[in-house]
Amino acid sequence: TIAKVVAHFEEDDTLPTVSAATMQRMLKKLGFRYKKRSRNAMLIEATHIVQCRRRYLRQIAELRRQGRPIFFTDETWVNAGHTRSRVWTDCTIQSAHQAHRSGLSTGLQNPSGKGGRLIVTHCGSEQGFVEGAAEVFRAKKNSGDYHEEMNGEHYENWFSRRLLPLLPPGSVIVMDNAPYHSVKQDKVPRMSSLKKDIQAWLSGKGVAWSSGMVKAELMQLVSSVNTGGEQYRVDCIAEAAGHLVVRLQPYHCQLNPIELVWSDVKGFVASQNKTFKLQDVEPLVWQGITQVTVEKWK
Repeated sequence: TIAKVVAHFEEDDTLPTVSAATMQRMLKKLGFRYKKRSRNAMLIEATHIVQCRRRYLRQIAELRRQGRPIFFTDETWVNAGHTRSRVWTDCTIQSAHQAHRSGLSTGLQNPSGKGGRLIVTHCGSEQGFVEGAAEVFRAKKNSGDYHEEMNGEHYENWFSRRLLPLLPPGSVIVMDNAPYHSVKQDKVPRMSSLKKDIQAWLSGKGVAWSSGMVKAELMQLVSSVNTGGEQYRVDCIAEAAGHLVVRLQPYHCQLNPIELVWSDVKGFVASQNKTFKLQDVEPLVWQGITQVTVEKWK
């Protein structure tokens, strides 16, 4: 196996040349071991995911070579009850009465629930957060996926009115494929679409159809229309402003450095949250954002 991997490295000009011994050490560090094959299923990465990742890495490398400013954007959430799960505790104090007699406090109690939720949207680069781009708003629901609170219209409004005016010309904006990032510019009908919607789409494209046609026949007409590829609304907005949107491949949030920055912001909130009230947590989020340094981003 090592010989095959080394040979593959030698065939690919984008990969470094390594010896078999070096490759063996690398594989061991990654957690691989040469052992007898068992009958248990083996986890193998999907080919299209590998291709998407390689394409993204090549594209980013080329954009960096061109000197394009690259920004990374994402969203996260913070609950009112966000706090540290572990703290140093004086185990010699066995009761509240004993603490009171000793002139001590029993400390903060963990909140009974997560409480309300704040949704945070921001953008940054190796120069730090984009000043003035942050948006923090209160979610309407406390449970479920926070992505449900954000829709395409809300995101596009933030993206076009708040973020883009703050970016230098010719910027690259890296984002994931969240549904509100991926609203289609001209959504092509599918077999699951309503028949009247398919008819309306065909009429809008100037394609003649008859009322006697069934959905399958209408979809044949749809497939005959050259749409030029489906475009995302956010991509078109960025392009009109002279910028480029680059999308991360699925399941690779670790390639977005803002994820590490979110960890710092939420860690700050957890360390300072004493009341577990949303009105007090919101200013902590803003403080957490301001305490992230350029060095952290780099």
